[in-house]
Amino acid sequence: MRIYIVKKLRRKVFVTTTTMDPCPFLRLIVQSLSLKLLPSPTKPLPLSGVHPSTTPCFCKIRISSLPSTTALLPLSSTSSTTSSPAFHFDSAALRRLSGKPLTLSVSVYNGPMSRNCGVRSAKLLGRVLLPIQLPISISSPITFHNGWFKLNHETDDKPSHLLHLLVRSEPDPRFVFHFGGEPECSPVIFQIQENIKQPVFSCKFSAKSQPLPSDFTYNNSSRWRRSLRGDREQSGQLGNERKGWMIVIHDLSGSPVAAASMITPFVPSPGSDRVSRSNAGAWVILRPIGGSTVSSCSWKPWGRLEAWRERGPIDGLGYKVELFSDNGPVNAIPIAEGTLSVKKGGKFCIDSAILGSKWLPGEGFVMGSTVSGEGKVSTPVVQVGARHVTCMPDAALFLALSAAIDLSMDACKLFSHKLRKELCPDQQYSFS
Repeated sequence: MRIYIVKKLRRKVFVTTTTMDPCPFLRLIVQSLSLKLLPSPTKPLPLSGVHPSTTPCFCKIRISSLPSTTALLPLSSTSSTTSSPAFHFDSAALRRLSGKPLTLSVSVYNGPMSRNCGVRSAKLLGRVLLPIQLPISISSPITFHNGWFKLNHETDDKPSHLLHLLVRSEPDPRFVFHFGGEPECSPVIFQIQENIKQPVFSCKFSAKSQPLPSDFTYNNSSRWRRSLRGDREQSGQLGNERKGWMIVIHDLSGSPVAAASMITPFVPSPGSDRVSRSNAGAWVILRPIGGSTVSSCSWKPWGRLEAWRERGPIDGLGYKVELFSDNGPVNAIPIAEGTLSVKKGGKFCIDSAILGSKWLPGEGFVMGSTVSGEGKVSTPVVQVGARHVTCMPDAALFLALSAAIDLSMDACKLFSHKLRKELCPDQQYSFS
């Protein structure tokens, strides 16, 4: 990919080009999971707790020192399907593990996946150990196993149940970016490859309450913005809100390539000091059309992020991401939804999505971004699947989205707590 680097020398600007490839990643996929119980039971297995009748079993999958993953196991006599667990290896892990023998362990259990009174009620039926070796070259897919396994038991007097699985690897190259500072501090954004760290974008944040550019062009966009704000205006809560935040991603020539604008204010629910899901705030992610400055661009909505403060045993930041089709916000398609720990943060991730008019299978990686916990310094590291980046402005849209989810951690801060000065409206920036 060709990236334009701007160098200033004696008050003159020179634009040179360089080529940077995505970082090598490998995705190890475990799929086509199915269990055949021998002898075949004439009635459902006795279970405790609530559990799907067609998937009375589940498995824990582990490889090397990576965190284990859990998946439901449909019986071979049913037509049920299950999601495909996957393990991701970045370039550092590939350098460390490629060519070395590893063991994939699949432990099969009968019963519910939850714990009751601190004691696991599920029963271990057996496990499968599959030796694998990650390839040194990851230029093409590899199948390690496709077929049935006998489950190993601690004793030999039990019949062997059969487990079917397909284990394969595929290249999963990604572009890796790192915000050089907190998004609200308008940092430079670097692209990282191996030991190379190179500036490719800058971003500018404003907490000033301002409308979207006057030539924000999209069908019925004004009516859409009014509908989003309608409930807030009727509730009379606009005096106690966080609104008007905007972050614009620029390339190194200074031209805007993406933006995230807070289109629905973050306000506390009546009688509380938190943003609830029923009263969520929202951002719109924008793609510029023409123009070399923010004020001269026409803007087209690309997606929307809603965020709120979850209640429950774990204090969390809830979020939902929708992608707009060519028909606009009316036909927005949900592509991600989840919760991040307010205290510890976590990883915001999109594993599958509809991008534009193209459907991507459920196993495809789209993007991932680190999010720090409330009150902690946050400099997001963002990974974007190479197949979703045909040009650098494509990557900038995901960077704007990652900045919006990071800033939502502050926007959803309890209203009894103060925001840092960079997030307050008296900190002004110019976007001309």
